[in-house]
Amino acid sequence: MLRPSFLAVAALAAAVAMVTGCGAGDDWSKPHPRPSAVGTLGPGFVDRSDPPGPEATATPEPGSWAGVSPSEGFRVVLLTTGADRPTTALVTAVRDWAAEEHVSLRTVTAGSASDLVPAVTRAMDMHPDLIVSAGNDLIDPLATVTPNHLSQQFLVVGAELAEPTSNVTAVDWSGASFRGEGLGMSSTYDAASFTPERCAASIRAGVAAVLNDLTGIVLWLDKA
Repeated sequence: MLRPSFLAVAALAAAVAMVTGCGAGDDWSKPHPRPSAVGTLGPGFVDRSDPPGPEATATPEPGSWAGVSPSEGFRVVLLTTGADRPTTALVTAVRDWAAEEHVSLRTVTAGSASDLVPAVTRAMDMHPDLIVSAGNDLIDPLATVTPNHLSQQFLVVGAELAEPTSNVTAVDWSGASFRGEGLGMSSTYDAASFTPERCAASIRAGVAAVLNDLTGIVLWLDKA
């Protein structure tokens, strides 16, 4: 018969696994190969003969990112805050993408305004291959933190940083385009533009760019 102390330890371990969403085969403490792109970008994603420079905006052709997937073992942290409709749609799209692509996904949620910068730090402390940010309230904290951690790649979906460094890629469109409190909300902002299709395109296009070392730019998806 199992002793009570053993049962208590087993129950605690099961609870931890449920909270983190990671199983025994999903141990991020172990080293793994540098992630790479599986597949190639289609025509019209960017002009490879004249790739976009830092802080530039590129307008990829719809579906030009569809042939790219991450290599096995890709580690992603979804950094999020807020329960508004656009953020919820983005979070759903990221989780659906991760499930479809068999990505190792963990989530960090900022619970309050005072937790925004600490949440970014918690995400970085996991040492993922990529941190995906969803939620406008994270833009200003990211603008503060990301220039000091250039080795960590970030992807912002549904918003952008006003002056991104080389490690911050964004996917945006006319109905989104929030760039921080100092600049205010864009006059074209439209919560209804965060459709499941547009949000799904944003995560796939953004990851395709990062995996192909097209970082520090904004992808504009008005055509999507």
